[in-house]
Amino acid sequence: MEGFVMRIALSVVFLAVQVVAAQAQTAAEREACQANFEKFCKGVVPGGGRVIQCLTEHFSELTPECQKVVKANTPG
Repeated sequence: MEGFVMRIALSVVFLAVQVVAAQAQTAAEREACQANFEKFCKGVVPGGGRVIQCLTEHFSELTPECQKVVKANTPG
């Protein structure tokens, strides 16, 4: 029983670390593209892929950091 509880505890810790890592990545991505978003896509309402679509339309004008984020988040 003790081993089972330990495995459950380790699983919970692992999942928590994964959630924190995903949030940090999202924050870093947001920071990399914030100025680009404000310059090219200010009126775009987030959701449904609209921001990535807008940034893709301005891809050649984006900062290199934001281009990496757009590439990583564009399907295909």
